[in-house]
Amino acid sequence: MDGVTTLVGQGLYMALAAVAGLGIARLLKRDDTLGCLIAGVLAGILLPVFDYNTGLRAENIHQLVFFIILPVLMFQSAWKIDPDILFRWLGPALLLAMVGVPICILITAALVYFGVHQPNDFPWLAALLTGSILAATDPVAIVCRLRRTGANDELLTLVEGESLFNDALAILLFSLVVGIATHSAMEGAVATGESINGAGSFALYFVAVFFGGLAVGTICGLLTAIVILFLRSAGAALVVLVLAAFGSFYLAEHVVGVSGILSVMICAIVARACLREQQETYLAHAAPTWEWLGLLFHALIFVIMGLVISFDMFAQHWLAMIVAIVAAIGARGLAVFLVAPLARYVGPPITHSWRLILSWGGLRGVISAALVLSLPTELPYWSTVQAMVFGVVLFSLLVQGTTSTRLIRKMES
Repeated sequence: MDGVTTLVGQGLYMALAAVAGLGIARLLKRDDTLGCLIAGVLAGILLPVFDYNTGLRAENIHQLVFFIILPVLMFQSAWKIDPDILFRWLGPALLLAMVGVPICILITAALVYFGVHQPNDFPWLAALLTGSILAATDPVAIVCRLRRTGANDELLTLVEGESLFNDALAILLFSLVVGIATHSAMEGAVATGESINGAGSFALYFVAVFFGGLAVGTICGLLTAIVILFLRSAGAALVVLVLAAFGSFYLAEHVVGVSGILSVMICAIVARACLREQQETYLAHAAPTWEWLGLLFHALIFVIMGLVISFDMFAQHWLAMIVAIVAAIGARGLAVFLVAPLARYVGPPITHSWRLILSWGGLRGVISAALVLSLPTELPYWSTVQAMVFGVVLFSLLVQGTTSTRLIRKMES
């Protein structure tokens, strides 16, 4: 019972810090994420005063992130997108993700690798890890600003849809690179317990994991819709949806051995599309439920980030942070402007103003923070990668997030 009591106390401490962060954001009139980050820093300062241990360790954050937080965040992001408008922009969104994300990762990795220029302490694998983490974008702040400026639903869906597929692919590539890096560092097996040797085997493994995740997610989404229609209850529908978020991830990741993140995302999209006529009946409470769940986990991630951040991190890695910021912004802009002109061949064209919004509005937030917090500590360069990603996330919050409103108004005028 002592262990359970301690766990509950630790959860309550972080939850209270998250609520305090929402209050700080309200007082400062800033984004909730920034308020929760500040609250996390303050909570960390108060730990010695209270002589309290949160129980958070770098080695156990990975389980918290991948088994609890990411499934909820991905399901919530996919669920809130209108399926009809998403299908219209599916081609451009997939193009920006499938082509743009690898371009963004490679450009970021190259700039970071040669910018840091410490081959012994920061090898190419570390640069690829940094690139895959920073390829994930967080549209929450930019979407809020787009709504306030009266942007149309087409732009909102493109931004959210592109970010959704972007995040899923970035998380998948991150998992694969982490597996290879861990295998190299520990001379063990990759996360799935299999060895990936050579470019051909890696490509085959990636295809199997990718399309396997899509298949499992489709089946789970159809089953979710069937069960909800059978139960015919708004309360039961919420239980089934939450179970689908965790169950589709577990089934894909641990039973079938494919991408759990892709499975969660497709499960939400398929279920929402199949149940589109039930928005006012069985799904009447689904939107607010996923909204508060998403808010809670967003807040907790930034509270944890605040607890981890230290002054020494900035003192030791300030140059690497600057390199990462320049690399992340430059790579995102190049990827969008290289790929966006091709959108007219697979769907509606993306205008020049929308390309600027996609580039500058590609903020790094909760997904990037969650991924870097889950890095295995046996990697000798994990602290450097963590510092670089934190630097980019802070830049997104303090600079990109605060200047995007003016850009949006100018582009939309």
